[in-house]
Amino acid sequence: MFSNYLIGLREGLEASLVVCILIAYLVKTGRRDALRPVWTGIAVAVLIAMGFGCALEFGSQELTFQAQEALGGSLSVIAVGLVTWMVFWMRRTARHLRAELHGRLDAALAMGTGALVATAFLAVGREGLETALFVWASVHAAGDGTPRPLIGVALGLATAVLLGWLFYRGALRINLARFFTWTGGMLVVVAAGVLAYGFHDLQEAGWLPGLTDLAFDISDTIPPDSWYGTLLKGVLNFQPDPTVLQVTVWLLYLVPTLALFFAPVGFASGKGKVTTPDEQGSRPSKAPQA
Repeated sequence: MFSNYLIGLREGLEASLVVCILIAYLVKTGRRDALRPVWTGIAVAVLIAMGFGCALEFGSQELTFQAQEALGGSLSVIAVGLVTWMVFWMRRTARHLRAELHGRLDAALAMGTGALVATAFLAVGREGLETALFVWASVHAAGDGTPRPLIGVALGLATAVLLGWLFYRGALRINLARFFTWTGGMLVVVAAGVLAYGFHDLQEAGWLPGLTDLAFDISDTIPPDSWYGTLLKGVLNFQPDPTVLQVTVWLLYLVPTLALFFAPVGFASGKGKVTTPDEQGSRPSKAPQA
């Protein structure tokens, strides 16, 4: 449940910040007339993301077991790739996000209502589709038959919406660069578990060999149905009897990805600090130097 809460919080907060920046910019520039098209684009993006998630869930139920495992494994690998790209992208470009969105919004304002709807849709839609795919893959990997993964995602998204609203109102100030760095690192750990489970699905589908070649089996020490086994499964997608391929994939992904992710990228000395919508306008401008 915690891993799914983290996914909902991390992905939802990115979308909330995008919405926050767009709305705050229109309000501060006196373009409240453009709020309706922007909210329309945001609503369409949310609905499409929800529809995509429902299509994945209900569409896969009509497939045979092998087809389900093949689909689940393939989409898990794709989801991990997208999330990995996303956390690295946010790690390196968070400090430029505001300027990029403002530039797109200025261009859309000049083009008309349709462009505003499209801009808001594209800004939020990518996050929504990535979230839907990764949440589905994570819930599929958890596979405990309970609603706890979905409850975790819902709580994470609700927390993200609340934080976004607090940012907009100026009631909350945190170092978002540090927040995205550490939550991104934890998300990489979650993604490693999803990736390993995805490869296990591909083995069960017969696409990859080695299904019976176990790296170890500690089911007697950590029973899957015990409270601590369930906890490890929910947080890290831990499996007490992984195959050799699963362990190999987990290590080959996790170790170099974390090393690259936490490598310095210019975030020191506040260079990567992400400001909230009210901060930029309140900063005093530097006096010109002779």
